[in-house]
Amino acid sequence: MQERESRARLRIFTTILTIPILVLAGCTEKTDWRADSLADENYREWRQYQGDSSNSQYSTLDQVNRENVRELQVAWVYHTADKRDNNRSQIQCNPIVIDGVLYGTSARGRVFALNASNGEQLWAFDPFEAREMASAGVNRGVNYWEDGDDKRVLVCAGHYLFSLNAKTGSLIPDFGEEGTVNLREGLGRDIGELYMGSRTPGIVYKDLLIQGTVVMEGPGPSAPGHIRAYHIPTGELRWIFHTIPHPGEFGYDTWPEDAWTRVGGANSWSGLGLDEARGLVFASTGSPAFDFWGGNRKGENLFGNCVLALKADTGERVWHFQTVHHDLWDRDHPAPPNLVTVEHDGRRIDAVAQITKTGQVFVFNRETGEPLFPIEERPVPPSDLRGEEAWPTQPFPTRPPPFSRQTFTEADITDISPHARTYVEKRFEAVRKGHMFNPPSTEGTLVFPGFDGGGEWGGAAYDPTTGILYANSNEMPWILTMVDLAARGGEVSAGETVYTVYCAVCHGVGRQSATRLNAPSLQEIRTRERQQRTSRATARQVIKDGRAFMPGFGHLSESEREAVLGFLYGASGRRAIVSAPPEIPYTHTGFERFLDEEGYPAIAPPWGQLSAIDLDRGEILWQIPLGELPELTDKGIPVTGTENYGGPVVTAGGLVFIAATKDEKFRAFDKETGELLWETQLPAGGYATPSTFEIDGKQFVVIAAGGGKIGTKSGDAYVAFALPQ
Repeated sequence: MQERESRARLRIFTTILTIPILVLAGCTEKTDWRADSLADENYREWRQYQGDSSNSQYSTLDQVNRENVRELQVAWVYHTADKRDNNRSQIQCNPIVIDGVLYGTSARGRVFALNASNGEQLWAFDPFEAREMASAGVNRGVNYWEDGDDKRVLVCAGHYLFSLNAKTGSLIPDFGEEGTVNLREGLGRDIGELYMGSRTPGIVYKDLLIQGTVVMEGPGPSAPGHIRAYHIPTGELRWIFHTIPHPGEFGYDTWPEDAWTRVGGANSWSGLGLDEARGLVFASTGSPAFDFWGGNRKGENLFGNCVLALKADTGERVWHFQTVHHDLWDRDHPAPPNLVTVEHDGRRIDAVAQITKTGQVFVFNRETGEPLFPIEERPVPPSDLRGEEAWPTQPFPTRPPPFSRQTFTEADITDISPHARTYVEKRFEAVRKGHMFNPPSTEGTLVFPGFDGGGEWGGAAYDPTTGILYANSNEMPWILTMVDLAARGGEVSAGETVYTVYCAVCHGVGRQSATRLNAPSLQEIRTRERQQRTSRATARQVIKDGRAFMPGFGHLSESEREAVLGFLYGASGRRAIVSAPPEIPYTHTGFERFLDEEGYPAIAPPWGQLSAIDLDRGEILWQIPLGELPELTDKGIPVTGTENYGGPVVTAGGLVFIAATKDEKFRAFDKETGELLWETQLPAGGYATPSTFEIDGKQFVVIAAGGGKIGTKSGDAYVAFALPQ
């Protein structure tokens, strides 16, 4: 206990302790080449998702700076007016700003354009009226393209890609079919009505939109996550890179021979980076499906969990590196790669830095893929699930050090109270633990760093003038418990079979909702029907088409959908139908956070952190708790940090802006020391990455305050801040 208290006290004084380290490291001194590297760059707008094609999340603006940031005040607020009343909507959009116009998306996926100086709406477009779709999910931003007077906004919603006139918001009829392209088509195999979409913008290269997708990753059938390039003027498919290789392609031998015809996932959902001068596009890919059992996809599974360099004109592979072999832990790359320039062994090197859910940073030579710091293949535990063959080793970067803890041992159990520790100890004893790569198990496996990181989708910010990467992280343990479908025993109804395979991963085996997605409990659905809140007809439609964050299950047969409705509403039959693909013998009980009895993380604080990482030297310069729970600090507990979603922005004004935290605040830190310089309360949680831009000589910082995550209220606001006149 004394050791943990000492660690907590050290965290409080992190900024004081790190200042001399920063001076020794020369963090604040710009070398000539670093200063000159921005001479011809335009960082005064926010023209792309995460700021620019390198995903720097950086701005040269310095009107708002260390000396005056405390004077920031609300400049304007825009309400999207479409949040869900049940607190199940979010806004995760990082808006772009071009020629004084801000383009963003709403809580339910509506696209809009605003006057960026005052927040007045110029136009709005609802893709869910343009096409019969029900599942909005989340959207993290849009793309912009122009060729003379032809100016377009490109955005994905549902399983469609839309092309809009940037001046009016109207569909461009010459693009695809009346302004849309169906993402379910052009994959090299028929996926029927399997879930397919995109939450994150692609990237524009010349007249191409290079686009990744999001797909189902559960035990049911899944679409492949191939990367595609579309011709922006026409919507024609120009090239495709098969992330699950076809016969004759590189990596085909890392899968079963027929995997390309049936396995899904390995998708690039978190975004792309572009080196336009070299004509290279960089993708970070996710896990193959099913996330937690891969007995039907034995092998390393290229190009799942890879950093990929492709020729942007053709999609041809240049190099790759796989950071997780045969993923069994849902360790997708959570953010797009940062294109950085480092000073390494006395040389200036253009590089690629990839943060991971495990809180690691992999750094590669941008042209060759050669690691800049040694990466070790280390033995990991085998699996004991039936039919599974876990890969025997996994890669570990030796530098920089991880920016989140790598293990959860007994010494790390929560110390916020004796009662909390006692409660957690009982569950801790029962689960499989001890190694980051312990495979999933039916007894329950501790997953740490967790399903949402370590690093997450908000991305890392990179300051090109100093070589420092800023990354926020979660320190939340999770428990994954597998369910052996063949070993349940007894007579199981068809409806329960369908529910267990497709629904339990979000709504819980007991229908109680055990998920990171805030899925509603289904235990009292019949009561809600009597209260006319959730009719059977509504539920039938939601199962087929999806709603909010729930994807549609249009690929299920009508009899399967009716069977699960019978199970939920208490009229389930006993006829046997096979709902799961026969090669998938497992599902799981849901995404379960490991919490104490009061709902706080089972691990000792910090529960969220912000880190500054020197990529030249491979060192962590400072690390501070991110976020605060006032009810705990009022009890004298040091600042704990909180779970956080959404990334940072770093500026030439010496600031790191970030919202992201459960306490629903927006903050600015000194980028050299980590000192908190400013904070303000948002109307709802800012679970998004902010944008900063200049209009008529005035700097603005804007954040989407959509809330709705980790038990917080939903919101509908974009809030812009500026200095007073």
